[in-house]
Amino acid sequence: MLRFRDIVGHQGQIELLRRAVQRDRLHHAYLFVGPEGTGKRTVATALAAAVQCPDGAGDACGECASCRCIDDRNHPDVHWLEQRKGKRDIAIEQVRGLQRDLALHRFSGKKKIAIVDPLTLMNLHAQNALLKTLEEPPGESLLILVADSTGGVLPTVLSRCLRLRFSPLTVEQAAAVVARRKEVPEDRALLLAALGYGSLGRALAGNDEGVLEERRECFRRLAGLAVDDMRGITALAEEMGADREKTLRFLEWVKGWLRDIMVLQVTGSPSAIYNRDLLEPLGRAAAERRVSQSTEALAEIDNATRAIHRNFNRRMVLEGFIPRLLA
Repeated sequence: MLRFRDIVGHQGQIELLRRAVQRDRLHHAYLFVGPEGTGKRTVATALAAAVQCPDGAGDACGECASCRCIDDRNHPDVHWLEQRKGKRDIAIEQVRGLQRDLALHRFSGKKKIAIVDPLTLMNLHAQNALLKTLEEPPGESLLILVADSTGGVLPTVLSRCLRLRFSPLTVEQAAAVVARRKEVPEDRALLLAALGYGSLGRALAGNDEGVLEERRECFRRLAGLAVDDMRGITALAEEMGADREKTLRFLEWVKGWLRDIMVLQVTGSPSAIYNRDLLEPLGRAAAERRVSQSTEALAEIDNATRAIHRNFNRRMVLEGFIPRLLA
């Protein structure tokens, strides 16, 4: 059970929320916005626990029945609205079900709480339905909306939420936790933290030499592809599209690679790059590519990532994306 005081980073946001819980001055709806993997859902869950905990003073105790129920995701007054398995979006029927839940009397908690994650997968019909709840929230209710960005979110929904922005952790923050929890040397922890791109969860999960070698091989293959090599592009798309997790990991790798190229192009310094073990090929790519190519490719990554989250055909998405990356 993570409490506010256990969370690494985001101290400004956490202190604002902690004081609001202490003073019982919470806004009726929050929107947590920031890159994937930065801890938005963790903070949302910690906020729900802090609100419901009978023993907390602005933070959850982590030990009472309420905290344990939230940790197990079976608290009767805390509801998660998420993408259903095999579905492309969060549908209006789910929002209506949530509205029925929020309209019921509290069972044991101090508030009826809903965590919507990710908001960006809620279709427009569902967003319009949610808007009614945001405009006329049930008594003693709290909505926490989680999103990687505000793209595709109705302005009317945005205007009714208190927005908190979450930034990636620094490499040093993540590395300190990785070194402690994984018991790895400092240089290894720094590499894993850098490859987590600000996500502590990815950094902790990345201590696998097989995955690291797969990443290096992926970049070798990309470097050897030409934009008109459809056989090679299709083969890479089929391999990287084997499953959803692998596809999203591939897109994150490419995003970090492009970001590093741009850092080298703009600053000429390798001190801030993520892929610290691939400095030589990064230097070559930085010399060969234009900055505009990388910025355009980064936009295409965002489009591809949204398509994968919406359960579009992974191989076809990558077959369309890789040539644009190489162009």
